[in-house]
Amino acid sequence: MPTFTNIGKAFPRIEAEEKVTGSAEYIEDRCMGPMLYAKIKKSAIPHGRIKRIDTSRAEALPGVRAVVTGKDCAKNRVGLYLVDRTFFAVDKVRFFGEPLAAVAATSVEIAQKAVDLIEVEYEELPAVFNPLEAMKPEAPLIHEDLGDYEVVPIFYPVAGTNISNHSKIRKGDVDKGFAEADVIIERDYYIPQMQHVTIETHKAAALWGFDGKLTVWSTAQSPFTVRQLLGKCLDMPLHKIRVVSSYIGGGFGGKAGATMEGLVIPLAQRCPGYIVRIVFTREEDLQCTFTRQAMYAHLKTGVRKDGRITALEYKMIWDGGAYTEYGVNITRAAAYSSAAAYDIPNLKTDSYCVYTNNPVGGPVRGFGMCEMQWGIERQMDEIARKLDMDPLELRLLNGLKEGSTTATGQRIEDSSFMNCLRTAAEAVEWGKRDTGKYRGKGLAGLVKAPAQPSNASSSAIVRINEDGTVHLSVSATEMGQGMLTAMCQIAAEALNIPAEKFSTRVPDTDYTPYEWQTVGSRTTYACGHAVTAAAKDALRQIKELGTIALGVPVEEVELEDDTVFWTKDREKQVPLAVLANSYMKPTGEGIHGPIIGRGSFIPSNMTNLDPETGQGNPGMFWTFGASAVELEVDPETGEITILQLATALDAGKAINPQQCKIQVHGGTVMGLGTALYEEVQLKDGRILNPNFTDYKIPTIENTPYMKGFVLETPDKGGPYGARGIGEQPMIAVGPAIANALADALGIEMNTFPMTPERVLKAIQEKEKNS
Repeated sequence: MPTFTNIGKAFPRIEAEEKVTGSAEYIEDRCMGPMLYAKIKKSAIPHGRIKRIDTSRAEALPGVRAVVTGKDCAKNRVGLYLVDRTFFAVDKVRFFGEPLAAVAATSVEIAQKAVDLIEVEYEELPAVFNPLEAMKPEAPLIHEDLGDYEVVPIFYPVAGTNISNHSKIRKGDVDKGFAEADVIIERDYYIPQMQHVTIETHKAAALWGFDGKLTVWSTAQSPFTVRQLLGKCLDMPLHKIRVVSSYIGGGFGGKAGATMEGLVIPLAQRCPGYIVRIVFTREEDLQCTFTRQAMYAHLKTGVRKDGRITALEYKMIWDGGAYTEYGVNITRAAAYSSAAAYDIPNLKTDSYCVYTNNPVGGPVRGFGMCEMQWGIERQMDEIARKLDMDPLELRLLNGLKEGSTTATGQRIEDSSFMNCLRTAAEAVEWGKRDTGKYRGKGLAGLVKAPAQPSNASSSAIVRINEDGTVHLSVSATEMGQGMLTAMCQIAAEALNIPAEKFSTRVPDTDYTPYEWQTVGSRTTYACGHAVTAAAKDALRQIKELGTIALGVPVEEVELEDDTVFWTKDREKQVPLAVLANSYMKPTGEGIHGPIIGRGSFIPSNMTNLDPETGQGNPGMFWTFGASAVELEVDPETGEITILQLATALDAGKAINPQQCKIQVHGGTVMGLGTALYEEVQLKDGRILNPNFTDYKIPTIENTPYMKGFVLETPDKGGPYGARGIGEQPMIAVGPAIANALADALGIEMNTFPMTPERVLKAIQEKEKNS
């Protein structure tokens, strides 16, 4: 292994002091100027035609400066992959809580009072809340114009239905595979909606300048994607749109794409010179923003007596909610990953994204992998019991290894799945049993690749300051994951300048270079490559100036910290600050202005997938991991107590081991929440638990001691061997707990969260059938 000076070190977070002292700037801190405050009128029904919206009383209220409805911006249709959504409902509403109108006023209280004065008359339409029902020919159509919507050509909506995407995978001969199987297991699974519950709710602000320039402040994870989507739907050139980011109090996918911005822009357009800001309450955040899509699955697996899987058939039906402009990509990612972390020669997958009148489904940490891999990891344990085989050994036998192929036929390199499985298993003393108690152990594997188009690119700028310190400019957003610190460490390694001498700030599309999105655990890999390239470009310039200043060949010039020197005689040197400060010859002739390095990255190993077979290379890289659990369950109450919980992830090369470990722990806790507590309770499309009183998440009181392991199998394509691990820690926690429950009591959980009520019901059903 090579020796590094800046990466692989527990370098302190560069924004830590700002955050702990309260001086870090979030969106409210960055909107300076004359202010107006926005609130929205939301639909009170899940599906219906809008017969009338009367805003006259709201407009007459003192302090109200502007009121807009869907009719005022009917042409402003938006969508990242499927352009199916408008800022406000225009002719009909499609989910409970859909924005109908917005008010800008001199205070939040006046804005809310004005919203309450808006009168809406509906013609209610039949609604559908279950995607299985929505797929039927007689189901009410949510989007009658689906066939006319603009769509990225890697998605396949079915006009005249509620199916907004159908992704298919066909690998090998699945019928032949099942014919070769000695054991076939077939089960149904269901995963409900959940919410991101970020500590900071969704927020946005907009200023329409007198020069016609639009400035947007947003909690969006992806400022440049927001700019691009706004430019298209508003028919504005991009140089007239500026999107300013800030520190973000958590994202987890819920702030990807364009979300809140369209609610304030029409108001700002009517009030030029004023900043119009909206801040969602917790209840609005839960009801009106992305939820995780619910998923109904039917999974069939065939296996030989020796444990080798011969075939897998997977049908997934996703509840995309009222709009699926982002959700279609989740169903695609689930399809192309549908063999999970296993080498399965024969595979048939159909993954459907379906419109319903539920809240809008969208990206959540894991991007469909928690849902899709739940069923596979549950069946792996059931297969092991049928064959009287150790679940760990079954996974080791079938796991993806170097040279194995995924569901799409993509060849795997740098696989560390076996090490992850063994590490997690050893951490909970796999194979050692306590007798006389209702205890069990469970294991689950995981794999994930970033779900991104093949042209998703990154860029970076490295500027050497006049004193030899460095400013790094990127546009990946800082949501608490430590991205800014990691990027500085990567640049420092490439330049051989201590990371302490670097500064960087949050994105601003007018001043920082392009970044596609901060999603998919792609930033360390993609943005890291761009940063490396920019640093190397700056280093090239430094060395070229060094060869002039020192009078030696460029290949014999090196930089270390603040000194450029000759490798054959260290005494022959020049301070970096001399070269960086517009270097000139002793005679006064200028040679070189400021040293500015630029770098960009676009993946070259990805391809489109065949529309009929799904074969191709969708993964920029693949991250492997595993979770293992020991638990105790009370058979009288169904209450679960986690005794040991371990997660192992392979980061390739941990840029900052401390931050990697924090990601593993944080993701594991989030996985624990979805496994045991979190579920959006819906009735007729309305969320019944839109607050922290009723929507339960783990607290320090019920979070067990966890063991997190960051393994390092260098990724040949990653910057310094690194790959992303941000989403992956939560994927395997749920099935590992379910497998431990089965080990303890012999009960099969086909859904989660595994609440005491559900566990107790499963115990009672087992006793009834025994």
